[in-house]
Amino acid sequence: MKIQERTGAGAGRSAAPAQPSVGDRLPTPPRERKPALAALAVLLILVGALGVTMLVLQVGNRVEVVKVTKEIQAGESVGSNVTSVMVAADDSINYVTWDQLATLKTLKAKSTIYADTIVMGQMFGKKASLPAGKALVGLALKEGSYPADIKGGDIVSAYRVSSTGSGSSNSSDSNGGSSGTSSSGGALVDDARVERVVANDDATVSTGNLSITVLVDQADAAALASAAAANQVAIVRVPGN
Repeated sequence: MKIQERTGAGAGRSAAPAQPSVGDRLPTPPRERKPALAALAVLLILVGALGVTMLVLQVGNRVEVVKVTKEIQAGESVGSNVTSVMVAADDSINYVTWDQLATLKTLKAKSTIYADTIVMGQMFGKKASLPAGKALVGLALKEGSYPADIKGGDIVSAYRVSSTGSGSSNSSDSNGGSSGTSSSGGALVDDARVERVVANDDATVSTGNLSITVLVDQADAAALASAAAANQVAIVRVPGN
């Protein structure tokens, strides 16, 4: 009896399910493939590569153009006041290329061109054009009848004056100019723009005389020209652009 009981107990233990060994792995479900995501990743890579290629091509497509290094007044040529710079080529912009510089020097500025400006073809012409209702008047001024540091682009007022006959009544204006003349009336022109300044000096003697061209309203041109012909004009700098 005892032998049978032990045998029965052993049979009961062998009927229990066997535990997996340490080295065995449980089966895993198969991975789900997503071809749409893979195609999207490839497309993004291609788009990025295309963008980089276009950027490189655009950077390489540059052209050498003319840039002004010094202010050019209306009616003046660029002379030697230019340099070359590289810019992105653009057919919609009328750049003056560096190889056109010789032709550019034969043309005149239609209006004031400021330093560091990239030159466009429409800025120059065979003749300088005037704004509507404006006129250019030339003034021959003696030393003392203009501010000492007068330059192109300044805004000035022009006065009719008469000579004192001596230098005893010389006075200085607040802008650095001194006058040996006395005013005999109000301003002929309130706000004229200086377009050009040329010193009338010879090779050996500095006379201090200037030839100045000013842009004025056409209605004021006759009176100013008449006073200038009689050497009865003095100018002073006034605030303005």
